[in-house]
Amino acid sequence: MAEVLKLLTRNVGKANSTNVDSYMASGGYEPLMTALHKMSPEQVLGEVKASNLKGRGGAGFPAGLKWSFLPKGKDRVKYLVCNADESEPGTFKDRLLIENDPHAILEGMILAGFATQAAGAFFYIRGEMPQGFRIFQRAVDQAYERGFLGKNILGSGFSFDVYVSRGAGAYICGEETALMNSLEGKRGEPRLKPPFPAGFGVYGQPSNINNVETYANVPLIIKNGGAWYAAIGAPSAPGPRLYGVSGHVKRPGVYELPSGVNLRELIYEHAGGILGDRPLKAVIPGGSSVPVLRADQIDVTMDPDGLKKVGTMVGSAGVIVMNDTVCMVKAMVNLMQFYAHESCGQCTPCREGTHWLKLILQRIEEGGGKPGDVDLILDVSNNIMGRTICPLGDAAAMPAIAFATQFRDEFEAHIREGRCPMAHTHMTVAV
Repeated sequence: MAEVLKLLTRNVGKANSTNVDSYMASGGYEPLMTALHKMSPEQVLGEVKASNLKGRGGAGFPAGLKWSFLPKGKDRVKYLVCNADESEPGTFKDRLLIENDPHAILEGMILAGFATQAAGAFFYIRGEMPQGFRIFQRAVDQAYERGFLGKNILGSGFSFDVYVSRGAGAYICGEETALMNSLEGKRGEPRLKPPFPAGFGVYGQPSNINNVETYANVPLIIKNGGAWYAAIGAPSAPGPRLYGVSGHVKRPGVYELPSGVNLRELIYEHAGGILGDRPLKAVIPGGSSVPVLRADQIDVTMDPDGLKKVGTMVGSAGVIVMNDTVCMVKAMVNLMQFYAHESCGQCTPCREGTHWLKLILQRIEEGGGKPGDVDLILDVSNNIMGRTICPLGDAAAMPAIAFATQFRDEFEAHIREGRCPMAHTHMTVAV
């Protein structure tokens, strides 16, 4: 069984873990001091590249490579952004870090700022996280008081500021360009790319956006070295990973394990198995927008290569577990209601497609399904895929295709019988 790690979660559960003194007592800000006084920006960037740290927000793009896209030198003002929106259903690992170890995230942001010679950073946090907002703002205030932020940090000549900004709770603002629009006080709609954020980002300046968990890894890399980090877990996407397990398991929660842990092991060993010892029916392995798996497909590793073999993705590593009481049509109705509501409406395929998927699925669930409806779901979904400015359309279409394909018999039974064939069971929806 994979070893449970205490790297990203090393301070979770400690007394006063959100306080700067507690953080520093356990070695916090030492990597920053090392970087500022003993390393060049290029060396910090080199260690992050050597670590092969992949973004933890869902896309999995190499963080060091992404940082290197920013213009070199100080001729242009550059900004970093920390995406703390965490709006993906089934995902709750960033919140754990924000509310328990904000200085680790902040230190990672400052290190990234030094590596890229950025002028400052924005911490964009979801509006429904008021406690996390208060905790992180206090951490920022403490960092300024101790000289870890502001002008001439620790006498190094490097200056860096952090601004905390609250979102209003829009799923679309988890997308980087919509997030930037929101930061600027505009409507939260995605931008066309190009131009890409590295050339034209926040307030028109070169910008880089990473996830909370991504930044929290950076102090570990600078402290222990990129080679050390790259040796943890799956070689293709190494390092510790926070897996948020929810739904029908006995021990739901966040588990820090090496990347690439076996999905079956994660569910049955770490999360304690299926609630009520009932049979497993389905698992969404990476947050609601990735394709669902059947119970016979979970002998896979939780990394991009392993999950690709069974047609899905690691995404945000939000694992949603469903036992045999779940009606898959009802579960999909739940998801499509969410995506139809959260579509910003800018792109016709997404605006109309998610709406019609919701209506078709609701009709099937209510007993009015028609022959050919499953093929209609697939047709509508395929006409959304790849036809929108941002990935929200794909995020709705991919699970719709997977649900209708993986559990087609159950969908067809709904249509044929004019009712839920599982009506005799106690139905619960885990998403």
